[in-house]
This record gives sequence, C-alpha cells and structure tokens, in this order.
Amino acid sequence: ESPTVITLTEPAARKVKELLEAEGATDLALRVAVRPGGCSGYSYEMFFDGDVAADDEKAEFGTDPVSVVVDSASAQLLAGATLDYKDGLNQAGFSITNPNATRTCGCGSSFS
Repeated sequence: ESPTVITLTEPAARKVKELLEAEGATDLALRVAVRPGGCSGYSYEMFFDGDVAADDEKAEFGTDPVSVVVDSASAQLLAGATLDYKDGLNQAGFSITNPNATRTCGCGSSFS
C-alpha cells in the first residue's frame, strides 16, 4: 500500500463535505491536480469529479468521510502534501502545504 498522496486536515474535509452537500453532489470526489503553468512553473487545481480513473490515487478523510482522488502524474508532485482549510480574517480558503515545492509564489497556488 503506497503512502497517501495528499492528506486533508479535519477542517478541510469538513469544508469539502459542506460544499458537496450544498451542490447536492455527495457522491463526487474532490480531485486535486497539478498542472503546468502559474507564476512558478506548476499550479494546483481542485474540483469535484465523478469520473475516477483506474490509476487514480484514492483516499478518504474526515469523521464524515469525503473522497479525494489524484491522477498518477500529479501524485508524484503532491506526495506528502497537506490540504488545509482556514476560515480567518487573514487566510480564508484552502491551502496546500507541499514538501516537494522548492519555490512558491506569493499567491500560494503556484509552485516549482
């Protein structure tokens, strides 16, 4: 069993569940992907997806579990990363902490 590609914190899992319920689409998974582009070389992409490929990495998180899927190409760039959700004045929204990112840009959604 390979280690989990990306880990969701409990606040992130709760927020994903909340968004899925608001969409009325609790059967979908959160897809986290890395795409070429962004100010530092790569950018993160997150969206709800009902189409899970055979080679996708799959995991479940939270006390009321949500599914997360990552494609095999993105998995190499996301190994050991953590997705968190903050709901504060300074930092609201999802953020990814990625040990593989050697350089990140100010927007926090791009890395190399």
